[in-house]
Amino acid sequence: MKRVSIASIGAIALIATTPFISQIPGVANIWHSGSAIAQNTQAKGQVQLRLDAQKQVVQKDGQGKEKVTWQPLQGKAVVQRGDVLRYTVSGENRGDRPVKNLTINQPIPQGTVYKLKSANVNANKGAKIIYSIDGGRSFVENPTVKVTLLNGKVESRPAPATAYTHIRLGFGESIPAKTTVKGTYEVQVP
Repeated sequence: MKRVSIASIGAIALIATTPFISQIPGVANIWHSGSAIAQNTQAKGQVQLRLDAQKQVVQKDGQGKEKVTWQPLQGKAVVQRGDVLRYTVSGENRGDRPVKNLTINQPIPQGTVYKLKSANVNANKGAKIIYSIDGGRSFVENPTVKVTLLNGKVESRPAPATAYTHIRLGFGESIPAKTTVKGTYEVQVP
């Protein structure tokens, strides 16, 4: 039975907004209990990031209906083949000014496969989810791969879930002061 330690997966939220970071004279990344803080010391802007992981638990009730719940994963949790994990990335603007174009890059944890169409972000104006199949070098909304058919013709087809390496969660044009935004995505242990 294949096992993957969540502690070894090491999915860490990264701030990838060039417009936001390029204007920050000092960025403090403080990682504690799955949180990070990005702070603009001149404008008193501050975003706290948090990454949480949960494991899907499917149980049958008295009538035989399946009930899905999510169990928080903490410490050195062990998952097994077939387990579905949900990651939630939260960004809280603790500052007194809006934060523009907050974008978080998340690697698909090693030893897991992205569950297609499982990603969601808050519905802010301009919110967008895009994906990478090349190790995070480029991102597109609908990744494709070239496939050579038996007759030698080459076609572009939707990339399989196993090709996804990163997800980029764009939380929209602006996050108002004292507001929290969230994005989620799911992976499965093959």
